[in-house]
Amino acid sequence: MAMPTIKQVRAFTVRGGGADYHDQGDGHWIDSQISTPMSKYPEYRMTRKSFGLNVLGTLVVEIEASDGTVGFAVTTAGDIGAFIVERHLARFLEGQRVTDIEKIWDQMFSATLYYGRKGVVLNTISGVDLALWDLLGKIRQEPVHAMLGGPVRDELTFYATGARPDLAKQMGFIGGKMPLVHGPAEGDEGLKMNLNQLADMREKVGDDFWLMYDCWMSLDLNYATRLAQGAQEFGLKWIEEALPPDDYWGYADLRRNVPSGMLVTTGEHEATRWGFRMLLEKECCDIIQPDVGWCGGVTELIKISALADAHNKLVVPHGSSVYSYHFVITRHNSPFAEFLMMAPAADEVVPMFTPLLLDEPVPENGRMRASKLDAPGFGVRLNPDADLERPYSH
Repeated sequence: MAMPTIKQVRAFTVRGGGADYHDQGDGHWIDSQISTPMSKYPEYRMTRKSFGLNVLGTLVVEIEASDGTVGFAVTTAGDIGAFIVERHLARFLEGQRVTDIEKIWDQMFSATLYYGRKGVVLNTISGVDLALWDLLGKIRQEPVHAMLGGPVRDELTFYATGARPDLAKQMGFIGGKMPLVHGPAEGDEGLKMNLNQLADMREKVGDDFWLMYDCWMSLDLNYATRLAQGAQEFGLKWIEEALPPDDYWGYADLRRNVPSGMLVTTGEHEATRWGFRMLLEKECCDIIQPDVGWCGGVTELIKISALADAHNKLVVPHGSSVYSYHFVITRHNSPFAEFLMMAPAADEVVPMFTPLLLDEPVPENGRMRASKLDAPGFGVRLNPDADLERPYSH
């Protein structure tokens, strides 16, 4: 049977708000006081929504093939991304064979170079790319991981990101990554409070449970170095995304200055093989953390991971649920995965994209069998009750 062609590309936003993991209700740990690049301004310090973390919202990309099969994916690009898909990128997909993924990716990236390269444009390209892989998997009746070469292990092992690593330990996760609360603008007193929080959590979880700090691009080199050195006695496993993403030189200095055995990680807000090449060649970190919904999609993550493997670095993608699980389980240099705790108090395991996605698998006792990922494509369905809006069409 001939490979179907792409009939139509459609882009939707979620009506009435972001409806993604950047747009949680009041009192959610994700929107509590967390150190951010805006924490230097007291009026934007107490919540991340106050400076607009949730303004982009969700982008849903649907791609329909000539045989009627529909693939889809979600990412954070919202109304801006919907415009880019419908008014610019669709021309590179419609009429092409579903298998022409490499050519389509290159054309989307090359055509947006003059206003893209990173950020919301790469979020958008990533969403289209993920929808293509979902579509191809449904046509072939294969999970995405099978098209990537198949699992290299029987199950995924997870650490949890959230405000309560002590509860994550009880749920069976191998480690807990906490958001850093106090940034450089709060001075020595804030640094002391951070280390006291870490000390308290270490006492709760014991010596064998991983503890990590997510600094979300908010520190300077001096503060990050002092934090890492102060955290050594409490067994901090890694310090994550401590500096602005483009400060490759600062990351290289930080990695040289952290205590022996402590890891430096980053890459959540990096994109494409060229951005990660800088991180790897400058020896900026020990683990790279691309988000498959932001770095360029699966097509680009394959290249990023191969580059990291050649540099003997680990790839532990940021969050992104099934979109990263299918990749992680096929790569030897991705030995564990991240699970973002979506419960407001980080006290239970809930699907990351609920209620937008159905059939989204979650870890049990910190683990997930490969068989949980065996449905065609990415194995999830778009909730038919989702209140979607198609703001643009071509």
